[in-house]
Amino acid sequence: MDLQALIRDVPDFPKPGIVFRDITTLLADPEGLKISLDRLVEQCTPLQPDIIIGMESRGFLFGVHLAYQLGAGFVPVRKPGKLPRAVHSVEYQLEYGSDRLEIHQDAIPAGARVLIVDDLIATGGTAQATAQLVERSAGELIGFAFVIELKALAGREQLPQVPIVTLVQY
Repeated sequence: MDLQALIRDVPDFPKPGIVFRDITTLLADPEGLKISLDRLVEQCTPLQPDIIIGMESRGFLFGVHLAYQLGAGFVPVRKPGKLPRAVHSVEYQLEYGSDRLEIHQDAIPAGARVLIVDDLIATGGTAQATAQLVERSAGELIGFAFVIELKALAGREQLPQVPIVTLVQY
């Protein structure tokens, strides 16, 4: 199945000149969703993670399922002010601005094998920031998994040298 055919292009969103890759059409297609999740599980199984981290918010959609299928725990990385306990925090650059991410300080046991999951990698800023949160938490980063990669933005070049799984590349 061609997953790219199920992803809708939205020109000039959220700003003029940006083509937003909308996965809501992929998520709404039962077969496309199943194949996306199955392919992520198949490609991430050899990594044997203890913890799956999903970034707010679309990383949650894929991360929880992946954690369940791989017998791993799930840890959310959230935007500021959403987690109720002490957090590690890091600021990062987006394709079109900047933002901050947080993780509970006690979310990752020291030495746990961590796989970071999100729907898309663009400039790599969000994934790189999440990798910094894993490092501050004393986890071992073992890989990344994304549904979509925007290759022209070279985001993977910003990431640590670990395996990177992507399902659809533009």
